[in-house]
Amino acid sequence: MRLSNRNKSSVYNFVNTLLIFFLIAGIGAYFLEEYRFNILGWESLFLIIIPMVLVLLFYFNGRQIFEYDSDGEALHFKNRNIIPFLDKPLSDEFPKYKLLSYEVIDLFFVKRLYITISSKNSGSTILKYEISYLTRKEINDLKFSLSKVIKTNNEKKS
Repeated sequence: MRLSNRNKSSVYNFVNTLLIFFLIAGIGAYFLEEYRFNILGWESLFLIIIPMVLVLLFYFNGRQIFEYDSDGEALHFKNRNIIPFLDKPLSDEFPKYKLLSYEVIDLFFVKRLYITISSKNSGSTILKYEISYLTRKEINDLKFSLSKVIKTNNEKKS
């Protein structure tokens, strides 16, 4: 099964550009308010604070692009940001038989996928992916595919 939200990258780029524009416009409006008009008083700080909070929410929500491929004998996970220099992209590939378990954490706007795989050195390794920008259907499809792989692994062990 293949799952990707790469086709939405233009939407994420647009939202990113819009948020940056609002932040720059807010900074400009703040300086105009402070040094020219002086109408709002201390409330003029909200011209900077609100756009800054929105930008930070967008970035702290995680990497926007998530790709998953379970075709063949290996599982492929890719997780990257639309702005290449902001975060290091994650790319992992491992055989299906190494998958031990998975867990999806959902906290308000932040969603994470934790994959536990078997490892020769430490016994098991936990890989973390940010899936905040996937739809509910895409997350359910991902859960179904991972559950299927784990079920197949358990049947082979028995």
